[in-house]
Amino acid sequence: MINAIFLNLPIANLKRSVDFFSGLGFKFNEQFTSEDSTCMLVGDNIYAMLLEHKRFESFIDKKIADKDTVEVLISLSCESADEVRELSKKAFELGGRQLNDEDDKGFMFSWGFEDLDGHIWDLFWMDPAHVQ
Repeated sequence: MINAIFLNLPIANLKRSVDFFSGLGFKFNEQFTSEDSTCMLVGDNIYAMLLEHKRFESFIDKKIADKDTVEVLISLSCESADEVRELSKKAFELGGRQLNDEDDKGFMFSWGFEDLDGHIWDLFWMDPAHVQ
């Protein structure tokens, strides 16, 4: 079976993206960092490779989707509804775009943001007692 996930995300400017995600509390693996890419630690065995456009294009034979399109939603499970609120608000303060209003269903809470390069991050918490 799969033992790790590496998301590869095209970005316009490495420093700007690192500053944004550092502001949200994410760390980076310097061993996999260069002048045009870095490896962001998202969780246990979950990584996001942030690759400037030219570097990203070296892996594909298609165009990079522009900011007006969406190909994937990155959903991250958080420890609590408060953590969802804190991360979302911090992302907005750092220049991320608010996508929607808070969605509180009692057993589940979600909110999200669009990062500086148009990638959508859906943060959610679900009450473990509610999940069978």
